Amino acid sequence: KLRRGLKPTTFPNLSSDPKAKMMSETNSSARDWLDGFAHELGFDAPDEEAINTLLDLAGVAAHDSERIAAPIACWMIGVAGIEPSDALALAEKYVSERTA
Repeated sequence: KLRRGLKPTTFPNLSSDPKAKMMSETNSSARDWLDGFAHELGFDAPDEEAINTLLDLAGVAAHDSERIAAPIACWMIGVAGIEPSDALALAEKYVSERTA
């Protein structure tokens, strides 16, 4: 479920950028990092749909306030045990009611 006008998230291939190439030799891709961290936490990493929804939620939080709200909002839904799609709907409702 994507907000109007947004495209699905894709992780860019920056192999033509020398700095990005150097960083990619020492850094994991986002997918690899998420898979590895999920393993450390003892559960499966989110699928692409969940990632896109979390990024949309982070975008709603950051665009309606300050950037710091994005990761904290994602943390809050984890603590609350709310599915990303439900949290995105709540965040969009909160923003629309706040700005009405």
